[in-house]
Amino acid sequence: MGNQQLINGVDTKVSYRTLSGGEITPLKKGLPKTIQSICPECMNVIDAELYPEDGKVMMRKSCPSHGSWTDIYWGDVDLYLRAEKWYFHDGKGLSNPQTESTGNCPFECGLCNIHTSHTGLGNIDLTNRCNLTCPICFANANVTKYVYEPTLDQVRDMLMAYRRCLPVPGRIIQFSGGEPTLSPIFLDSLSLARELGFTHIQVASNGLKFADEGFAHAAAEAGLHTIYLQFDGLSDDIYKVTRGRAVLDEKLRAIENIRRAGMKLVFVVTVVKGLNDRHVGEILKFAIENVDVIAGISFQPVCFTGRISREERMAKRITLPDVMKGLCEQTGITRPTDFYPVCCSVPFSKMFGAIRGEANIEFTCHPHCTLCTYLVVDPHGRAHCFSRFLDMDDFFHALYRLADKLKKSRLKSLAKVKTFYALKKFWHQERAPEGLTFEKFAHTLSGIVDKSVGRGEGEKKTYKTLMVGGMHFMDAYNYDLDRIKRCVIHFATPEGKLISFCSYNSGPTYRTATERRFSVPLDEWRKKQGEAGE
Repeated sequence: MGNQQLINGVDTKVSYRTLSGGEITPLKKGLPKTIQSICPECMNVIDAELYPEDGKVMMRKSCPSHGSWTDIYWGDVDLYLRAEKWYFHDGKGLSNPQTESTGNCPFECGLCNIHTSHTGLGNIDLTNRCNLTCPICFANANVTKYVYEPTLDQVRDMLMAYRRCLPVPGRIIQFSGGEPTLSPIFLDSLSLARELGFTHIQVASNGLKFADEGFAHAAAEAGLHTIYLQFDGLSDDIYKVTRGRAVLDEKLRAIENIRRAGMKLVFVVTVVKGLNDRHVGEILKFAIENVDVIAGISFQPVCFTGRISREERMAKRITLPDVMKGLCEQTGITRPTDFYPVCCSVPFSKMFGAIRGEANIEFTCHPHCTLCTYLVVDPHGRAHCFSRFLDMDDFFHALYRLADKLKKSRLKSLAKVKTFYALKKFWHQERAPEGLTFEKFAHTLSGIVDKSVGRGEGEKKTYKTLMVGGMHFMDAYNYDLDRIKRCVIHFATPEGKLISFCSYNSGPTYRTATERRFSVPLDEWRKKQGEAGE
């Protein structure tokens, strides 16, 4: 089934069925509108209204059994509507889904045949143990009183679940937890991922183990590329609240060791209103100063698990537009309109897929999951946003159309040359930073997508870049089923199921059920460890 639709001025056929025949409900745009959410108490699916109020986008919903709920969905109406303009199309999901939907989303995850996005980033929890006791964490064995720690064979099954996905096998994997570096099979898991063909191998870590230089080098040798480092600020006053103790010195040692080991970092900043939202600018400046090792920043507004009063929620609630406007005000480097949803990368994915002649990962996530921009850092350490020297809006539109032409062309080499010159007209050399030509910029874009091209190394002719973005993971209060169906970040379970991030960690919270099925009581685990050490 197909339909002709005009999207962002681009005529394109948009399928309303997935590759496996599941029906896709087209994304509703504009305000106000009614979507599907869940009740934070009973978790039943209920309708919710999104509407503008005082410049913000609000969510209002009512459960017949548990009353009404109101929360802030997005902190800026104009940026909300602007983000929707950059949703090019829905993905087509998997041709080999793991289960068939009966219409009971999100309580039958699989991935199912109505899920519209294939895996962009795969997650595997290696343990729920941790060497910190963070009050804001999803998983902690000290709280749950059981230990979840998959075997290497189970990790292989989970990795293969991603690699078996069709038509686009998973290529980007992130090991998480708990603190994944505590797993006894951490290094073996890195090597296994490399062996199975994952091209981007990451770990989400608090960084404490990387404060040991030997451990950092061992991880690099095993195949680790990037550490997503928990980094909430440059003051231990912040860490005492978010992480339970002072850890800044250890994190700074970890950064230096990661630099020496030749790996890259992405800062993951949990942002809490009234705690560290006033410090996002200094985090960005610190990343620019260390762009040789820091490849990006992912700001993540805090999400709320468990029961919390409306007063406390509204006092601490912060959304992506709030964070990005804070960055602009505190640094002057960016403007709110420099930020785009990650789904705007679809034209890049289409282009590189056409050049390679193979299916490519397309981040067809919901436009309100993310906001992102890229900076280039010149030889003097000054940061410049892409939009300063490139007509971004026209560039995206043209790229989308040209990628389709390139895919159909039989003369790929000639088509690539024509494409290059067609895109060059959106470039403004007089506004570009020192030493950055369009040719070097195009090569730099290739380096962002393809790790083998390199990032910032002089001999490979790329320019140092810094991704600055954010992702707002949902909680039960701002839950949106349209986001769940389009999620591109998936968790694998030991039985090989793939589940969207926000269903795994909130709402149905598949994490809890999964860990309990494959865990042992904490006391029993400690006893076994004691016996093994005797």
